Amino acid sequence: MKMLITGGTVVNPSGAIASEVLVEDEAIVALGAPGSSAAEAWAESSDRTIDASGLLVIPGGIDVHTHMEMPLGQTQSSDTFETGTRAAAIGGTTTIIDFATQSKGHSLQTGFQAWLAKADGNCAIDYGFHMIVSDVNEESMKEMDVLVEEGVTSFKLFMAYPGVLYSDDAKILRSMQQAANNGSIIMVHAENGIAIDLLVAQALSRGERDPRFHGETRPSLLEGEATHRAIQLARVADAPLYIVHLSAAEALEEVVRARDMGQRVFAETCPQYLFLSKAELERPVFEGAKYVCSPPLRDYRSQADLWKGLRTDDLSIVATDHCPFCFKEQKELGRGDFSKIPNGLPGVENRMDLIYEGVSRGELSLERWVDVTSTTPARMFGLFPKKGVIAPGSDADIVLYDPRSTHIVSAKSHHMNVDYSVYEGMELHGAVSMVLSRGRVVVDGGKYVGHKGHGSFLRRGLSRYL
Repeated sequence: MKMLITGGTVVNPSGAIASEVLVEDEAIVALGAPGSSAAEAWAESSDRTIDASGLLVIPGGIDVHTHMEMPLGQTQSSDTFETGTRAAAIGGTTTIIDFATQSKGHSLQTGFQAWLAKADGNCAIDYGFHMIVSDVNEESMKEMDVLVEEGVTSFKLFMAYPGVLYSDDAKILRSMQQAANNGSIIMVHAENGIAIDLLVAQALSRGERDPRFHGETRPSLLEGEATHRAIQLARVADAPLYIVHLSAAEALEEVVRARDMGQRVFAETCPQYLFLSKAELERPVFEGAKYVCSPPLRDYRSQADLWKGLRTDDLSIVATDHCPFCFKEQKELGRGDFSKIPNGLPGVENRMDLIYEGVSRGELSLERWVDVTSTTPARMFGLFPKKGVIAPGSDADIVLYDPRSTHIVSAKSHHMNVDYSVYEGMELHGAVSMVLSRGRVVVDGGKYVGHKGHGSFLRRGLSRYL
């Protein structure tokens, strides 16, 4: 089937230009100047013509940090691969990379196969996996090499959560050495979990149990310290490093310093750190629990630093760390003890709109919006040029975006399987009009018209940045 998208402005990181886009089956086959003889011929031969006048034509968003159906203690994140990817599609994201988890005492392959089974036949959009390594030993190091061959080319380790996911410096260094040999990239959750656990215990002993103490026991200094330590370990291993969900100015300073020295260090931030602050944790009647995530929300001053980091490419990517838990029955598990509140926020549906709001406010250019939400994620995690760009030969993952539209964010209208929105009542400028996933229209007029199981597993290559 041939489809022509006409009248729109195509936006890639290289620029924005009026262009016709010809799609055949699952791929983009050509771009052409409006009114050209080629464009006229395409219009005559196409099975369907889509009028994109006044709209931006951008590559589908790629969210490289999601947690669908993630077990956490006695509960799990509330979005399934079906509901979460459907919401992602409605919000203009056409690819996710989720985190498969190795349980302690089990193999990496066991964890990977378990997550494949969860996602298979359920996803509305294409998906891949990172692998969380929680049990570093010689066998799991060998398995890293096998998983790279199977298209899992990034591995996450935690400096937080002792006794659960935590790895000490020696284990992180050993994993980095393995990654340096097999061409993969190590992702690190950089918070000093040992020190944080002490601060949590001390706060509870003083009777400090409200949600706001979640933030106070995870100070930004300990994110900065852990980021510094991870960078130095990567330097020793001569390995690339990717810092997930960076929230603090102290951590950003460490990343900037390393990049200025020529080290292969990259970092993402998340919309919640760009738009929300730790004041949300102080909401009365336990409402602050809705905003508990790790790292925690910081003060308003840090937002300017993060936006600047995105403009200057010291921050490479905006991902969501989408890990939703309903307020009722899930977040409420922590009533009377903030340390038992499930950590995580919903956001996979809102990311593209929120970062476009940054464009509306003058924080980012159109081109940079596309870069941090689609193109760099594709390059960083082995999906480019099939994903992340409007170009001949690329998958027809295309979003038609209306910059003239406005809408109010609300849990009453969102499609994520969670009973609240952390952005409730926020007015945003711009909205998704249509979404194509591999040439198939999955969202039309803001309505989901796709189907469960359309999404395919992506065997990723090595990073274009390494």
